Amino acid sequence: MEYKVIVSAGLCALVGAAFFCGCEKVETVNPLPPRQEAPDVIALEDVARVFAGLPVGPEQVGEVHDAAVSSAGNGYDEEYRMQDLFREPGAGVGDAAGTKAGRYARPLRDLLREALATKAGETGLSEAWLDSLAASDVQLYWPFSEAWDGRSLPVVTFDPGDFASSNVGYVCTPGGKPEKVMVDEQMARERPVWVVNRNSDAEYKSLELRRREDPSWGTGGGDVIVRPSPSCPAPTGHPSPSCPAPTGHPSPSAVPDAEMKTLILRTFKSNRQYDSWFAGASEFFVKIGSLEDFTAATDAELRLYQPTITDFMIVVRRGQVGEEIPFNAVLVSEWTGQLSSCAFMVVEDDGGTRTSWKCNAMVKISSKSYGFELEIPLYSRDDIVWRGSLTRNYIERYSGTVGHFGDVDMVLELI
Repeated sequence: MEYKVIVSAGLCALVGAAFFCGCEKVETVNPLPPRQEAPDVIALEDVARVFAGLPVGPEQVGEVHDAAVSSAGNGYDEEYRMQDLFREPGAGVGDAAGTKAGRYARPLRDLLREALATKAGETGLSEAWLDSLAASDVQLYWPFSEAWDGRSLPVVTFDPGDFASSNVGYVCTPGGKPEKVMVDEQMARERPVWVVNRNSDAEYKSLELRRREDPSWGTGGGDVIVRPSPSCPAPTGHPSPSCPAPTGHPSPSAVPDAEMKTLILRTFKSNRQYDSWFAGASEFFVKIGSLEDFTAATDAELRLYQPTITDFMIVVRRGQVGEEIPFNAVLVSEWTGQLSSCAFMVVEDDGGTRTSWKCNAMVKISSKSYGFELEIPLYSRDDIVWRGSLTRNYIERYSGTVGHFGDVDMVLELI
């Protein structure tokens, strides 16, 4: 599976008055779409056998290599989805339509159709099976594809699940008569290995794609917007706030400590792999919540601010485990001196049912601290690498140096 960095990163100083707590409505806009598990209509082992039985040559292997390299360049894993194989041969995850059209004289989809026409009975192929395959989340994952010599034919295997370290595979031959072997990660490092598994990252827009679309991108993807609920009562001891959320921010009033800074994720390093190598890379999600340009001087002005959560995916491929990867991504573009703490979480995504983490952050107005509660969405099977609270003092003290967060190292810099 892919390393999903969920840096549910720092709800950085998600600000709000204490009397907002228990009165907030959390509206999620695209950070974690509902997970719909694909039915096992297509058996992965069947797909592996079919592909191993095709008379593949350097052109077809080059097609898969082009897609794997393109997907990696777009910020995803080294993967080639069946949807792309049938729709546009050689296209990787994140490629624009039409970029690879007509590049191959005899693409893999043609070999599949030829096999259907000539030996459907012995392979179990059918039009319905091919249609299901083309619409499925099945893909060819090629770990360490950058080492391909341009000639060698692959071994085809499949993800057996259960964190297995080895599995049966089939050596491709030009004549389409595969030989059975045992496959492990060491073999995948030494020769081409295609792993038939299921795609888990294409539904998310990678950081690389966000940057291409908007070079000034810095405040994240899907937002979590926190608004006062129309009917929530205020906790005892606090004045009752007006629940409808006003629009706009107060003009920057004379707040003494209103110097703007920017919090940047300079580098990211994962020191271990969380899943079986058959599952692919790991996908982490970075989430940071903040109040941009926070300059409230009164309790009333505080209510005019709506915190947001920066949410983006970082894929750490297997070959990148243990390497420091530069990102230079803006987590909070306008951090003022009033923001005093963050809720910070690093998660490796494994799916499951949707749940959340309730966390708190603080701001100061005239030396008085105000607490705020927020629910950060995640999935029940996610591996929580690290979570907790980071203070502004901590971030400033260790700005630009390596911080150790469980099995992940990050360099955060406040500039």
